Amino acid sequence: MRSFFRMSVVCAAAAALLFGSAAAAEPVFTIYVPVISGAEARAVLPDGREFSLGTVRDLPTATRWPGYTASKWAAPGTVAASAVNAVHLTLSVEKDAGRTMSILPLHTVAPAAGAKAFLTLDVPAGTGFFGGWAPPVGTPVKVRKNDGRTVPLAENGLPSSGDVMIFEVSEAERPYIVDMENRPGGRVIGWYPSGPKVLARVIRPVKGSGRFGGTEFQGPGRIRANHSGVIDVSTAARGVVGGFQVLPFLHSKSKEMGGAWQLTQWLIIASETVDPLPGTAPLFAGNFLPGSQLSDALWNMWSTYGRKPLALCRIDGGPWRKFPEGAGRQDHVFDRVTHIRIYSPFTREPLSE
Repeated sequence: MRSFFRMSVVCAAAAALLFGSAAAAEPVFTIYVPVISGAEARAVLPDGREFSLGTVRDLPTATRWPGYTASKWAAPGTVAASAVNAVHLTLSVEKDAGRTMSILPLHTVAPAAGAKAFLTLDVPAGTGFFGGWAPPVGTPVKVRKNDGRTVPLAENGLPSSGDVMIFEVSEAERPYIVDMENRPGGRVIGWYPSGPKVLARVIRPVKGSGRFGGTEFQGPGRIRANHSGVIDVSTAARGVVGGFQVLPFLHSKSKEMGGAWQLTQWLIIASETVDPLPGTAPLFAGNFLPGSQLSDALWNMWSTYGRKPLALCRIDGGPWRKFPEGAGRQDHVFDRVTHIRIYSPFTREPLSE
């Protein structure tokens, strides 16, 4: 199996020349998920080091269509959602709805995954592929066929038994801090090595915590999920449900999010331009990850620390501090939160240009 993955590195590099773009460059690491029950999923660094991400169990035999609403805002053949309890892939977009398949930890709660439309890895939720090694939203997925050809997932459709899914995780320009002023009209600011940039404006501030499924697999002040239409932050201890969500305005008006304007658990933001936010970097693609926790072992100390996003807040405009705990539904637990910060470096401390 090890020789198989070393050969995969060479094949992936050749495929990158064929299918890649200027934005892809050399991946920081590459993930191989064989569609073979009992095979090992692995992450491989450019220097050949390999890390186990668990053993494949259940295999997908179907796709889900229509998928959850935001799956249509992900590019076909890419990661549509990266979470502690699931990684969803958009295979195609048909009749304004995403067709999806999912990769799940063995024991999880993932309503967005369709029946028989998932592959499972025998690892705890929130670790490995669902933690520090999670591929960001927008990561392109390729499929290596039994005959040795490598094709984009968008062309392949549902992988067949014996195929290998390949995730090439690259590091694009991204803010290492995102600050949100929790008030109507407040700025959403991305801090880049070159300086700050206003990314969006707050339309409706968050005031309370809610019972968002999957937050029980994450710790407080951590990212539970990021997809093309949400940033989900856990505010309760692992094992306890509780958190809040950041939504783009367009998604807040969808049928799926009908309660977002009546309840207090959502921070709704809008673009300052005519360009919609769903599915775009850095808020709804490419930036936020569940992060390393529990038994995750990444390739060095900084990566383990850097791939562990933290959500902080300011109370009544005071100093930055940890989020107050919000377990279950508490409609006014965050009434005094005036600012929210997500510290999310990728693999190294940001440097000034």
